[in-house]
Amino acid sequence: MVDVISIKNFSKSFGTNKVIDNLNFTVQTGDIFAFLGQNGSGKTTTLRCLLNIYNRDEGEMLFMGQEYSVEFAKYLGYLPEERGLYNNSKVLETMIYFGQIKGLSYLDAKNRALKFLERVDLPDKAKSQIKKLSSGQQQKIQLGITVINEPKILILDEPTKGLDPVNRSLLLDILMELNEAGSTILFCTHQMEEAEKIANRLLMIKNGKAVLYGKTEKVKKDFGENTIIVEFKGNLPRNEKLYSAVIEKNYAELNPNDGITENSILQFLMTTGIEIIKFEIASPSLNEIFIKLATN
Repeated sequence: MVDVISIKNFSKSFGTNKVIDNLNFTVQTGDIFAFLGQNGSGKTTTLRCLLNIYNRDEGEMLFMGQEYSVEFAKYLGYLPEERGLYNNSKVLETMIYFGQIKGLSYLDAKNRALKFLERVDLPDKAKSQIKKLSSGQQQKIQLGITVINEPKILILDEPTKGLDPVNRSLLLDILMELNEAGSTILFCTHQMEEAEKIANRLLMIKNGKAVLYGKTEKVKKDFGENTIIVEFKGNLPRNEKLYSAVIEKNYAELNPNDGITENSILQFLMTTGIEIIKFEIASPSLNEIFIKLATN
């Protein structure tokens, strides 16, 4: 596979604070690549250095074998962490304007904008002023501007920030559609379930260094296969002698303590009075891996 983005031995400091320390990774053609880490871990700094918004201290950062320049703008869609739209402008006019900036004709930009507004359930907002939209609606428009030129490379910094669960799911669906249509996607997030849903490869950083890197399923498998997925009715009890637990309504992820077998946990649960719908041994979720790495 061709490396669309290649980062080698990259480091960046602000004063005495070393934000990124000798980072290495590649994003390959066709990837949906998740760049993971806690807030403040250096994800945004890395993207800004990649796009020459910040100067890097050390290392090599390449697009298709070359350093970034304005020549790549026509192939690229970039959604920054800080959103920004012209509040007094109307939605459709704004989208057409940015489409033309990206090289589209007026008619092509208009048609693509209208198609996108239909896709995100905002066709009735075409003539509305930006400032009259909710923050979630504005974020959809920002994404529309980002993808209106059907970019070959998409770089998105916290693309679902501020969205409700329904619209987060919609945005992830759109990203998968764009990927199927030929876009390579690099997105930053600290929402592990998003990465687990759509990313085929990932990088997780902590304190400016890589702690996980590779294909998503392999990363999960290499981290361990001792997570127990339980779906149930009733109240699943905690039992620190047997397992640690992440419990949400009728779903739980249990991790056996050292020396404790899955069968021992099943036998215990059967004595608690809950109705067990599913009991499955699986790789740990990215959320579980993230919590363990972030707190160790």
